[in-house]
Amino acid sequence: MSASTTTAPVVLTAKALLLDMDGTIVNSDAVVERCWREWAVSHGLDPQEALKVVHGRQGYATMAVLLPDRPMEVNHAENAVMLARETADTDGVVPVGGAPEFMASLDGLLHALVTSADAALAGVRMAAAGLPMPEVRVTAESVRASKPHPEGFLKGAAALGVDPADCIVFEDSAAGIAAGQAAGMRVIGVGPRAAAHAPTAHVPDLTALRVTATPDGSVRITLHPQP
Repeated sequence: MSASTTTAPVVLTAKALLLDMDGTIVNSDAVVERCWREWAVSHGLDPQEALKVVHGRQGYATMAVLLPDRPMEVNHAENAVMLARETADTDGVVPVGGAPEFMASLDGLLHALVTSADAALAGVRMAAAGLPMPEVRVTAESVRASKPHPEGFLKGAAALGVDPADCIVFEDSAAGIAAGQAAGMRVIGVGPRAAAHAPTAHVPDLTALRVTATPDGSVRITLHPQP
């Protein structure tokens, strides 16, 4: 008779949590892929190749990767059009599995939203997914550099008054995970895109973890291994 094995939960503690939005707490893949496929085709690019780099970055930064010889002012102009289109399109925007319960568990705990979306897009998508908007948020307008640069996460930590080493980032994309790591933070990868990019820990969605407060006001995250 073979003995069954049980993997113990992974427990991490932090003073604050920094949350990416798209792909991490809000599933907006349908909109993102719809808009960027059309953009890629209109510029003679392979849509599948474009989608490999679009997640996690601000739109102008994605365009700069895909069309490296194009003037940056053109990227910024087209990004404004893209943001307007994405903001107007909420078809298929839903919460990531477990996100409503996860966000509810953060009430009273230090946390911030750190997203590559601008404020208007972030507001629309959080509302479409039925999720509460964190009081502290770092949006595209707040930073000079897009992920994978760490500026957004560093600003989030500063706004919360917490040392970067005491923060845990939740991210889904290669660019976002790299940004969190460059900021000196631990990163919990969420969803299928995250697994390949060496986050500190990985969960398939937010149903696989629980967040609780410790007696000293810190945050305890318990990640439950999947069968």
